[in-house]
Amino acid sequence: AVGSVAHDVAVSAPGPVVLVPDGTGRAHGAHRRDQVVCGFDARDPAGAAAEFAFLAAERHGVRLRAVHAWRLPSPAARWMPYAVPEEDRGAWEDQEVQVLSDALVPWRERHPRVAVQPDVVLKSPAAALTHASATARLLVVGRGRGSLGAVAHAVLEQAACPVAVVPG
Repeated sequence: AVGSVAHDVAVSAPGPVVLVPDGTGRAHGAHRRDQVVCGFDARDPAGAAAEFAFLAAERHGVRLRAVHAWRLPSPAARWMPYAVPEEDRGAWEDQEVQVLSDALVPWRERHPRVAVQPDVVLKSPAAALTHASATARLLVVGRGRGSLGAVAHAVLEQAACPVAVVPG
């Protein structure tokens, strides 16, 4: 768990802060750590976090996995209380894949040497990023002003790799 001092530094630092969880790599040593993972909200990309992630992937010569978590539209839960038909879920997921692909274009153009793996996941952002941290060399998340945010806070508590917190 992240202590109060590390938490306060991650919240108030004017630049990126990398927090390294105690025991990183020991519990998950069997996994290859050949990628940088970035939490990427394709509808509202955090430019500073994305740039930091691309530069880290480029510097280390590894691929960048851009994780975009999504949920089913809320009306789907009301009019489909038991199960969402696969074709509807597939259509919504295809739309999310396209949104992420479009959002990644400017960064791919600025960093053509970085191999990018778009990853659209039907999970909460915190769960998707925590899962992805098992094979990451570094996990990059953004934060707002004066607040770590629920996703970054959860990731810092559960990540299996170092986490870079980048102010927006």
